[in-house]
Amino acid sequence: MSKKYIVLDTETTGLEVKQGHRVIEIGAVLLNDRKKSDEYFHSYLNPSRLIDQEASEVHGIMNEDLEDKPAFDEIAEEFLNFIEGSTLVIHNAPFDLGFLNNELKLASTNYPQIEEICEVQDTLIMAREKFPGQRNSLDALASRFDISGYDRSFHGALLDANILSDVFMELTGGQSKFEFLSKNNPKSAQNRKNESNMIIAEIIKDLPVIKLTASEKKAHEKRVEEIEKKYSVNSIWKKFT
Repeated sequence: MSKKYIVLDTETTGLEVKQGHRVIEIGAVLLNDRKKSDEYFHSYLNPSRLIDQEASEVHGIMNEDLEDKPAFDEIAEEFLNFIEGSTLVIHNAPFDLGFLNNELKLASTNYPQIEEICEVQDTLIMAREKFPGQRNSLDALASRFDISGYDRSFHGALLDANILSDVFMELTGGQSKFEFLSKNNPKSAQNRKNESNMIIAEIIKDLPVIKLTASEKKAHEKRVEEIEKKYSVNSIWKKFT
């Protein structure tokens, strides 16, 4: 059975959970066969506190936007049911997990911590391994992979989860288009070979064919004869001429 991947992002009232900041938006996108599906979880939340001005300048969410939104404890069950048993793909996972685990703790002592019900894959760690010494923010990676078509005037949890889905595909080798190859899949090697052949054929189909001149052909044949004589071998080249 293939893993259940969910790409997740949050927006918050500020940067430090220890300073009492809260989650104000959760966006999570389910991946099916390494492709974005139509299934997702999204909710704005009333944090019962003010949003830092600096945070609003990043995500564009204002205090008045959240006045009629649910508190976290009102959506906690639905959120946990959506993510349980999945591998969560998060960019800079400690930040989001710290805030979400705090929300769960505040909502009920009976709720588990995220790591108890999900595996976690941090794309920031993946990106730093793949691009050491380079900028590896979500925006930088989206630009590096030429991911476009999104309005980036402001950050947003569901928006960023969709962008991170595309980034995750690129970081894992573009596997949104192909099945994962594994030892348990007997067709994997042949599929990979077929895909490679198709790509090569696409690349070379428009390349010009350059024929040897008579003098070039004669010089090549002379060189082949010299190699055969020196190493006492029969060249396969002659089978094709």
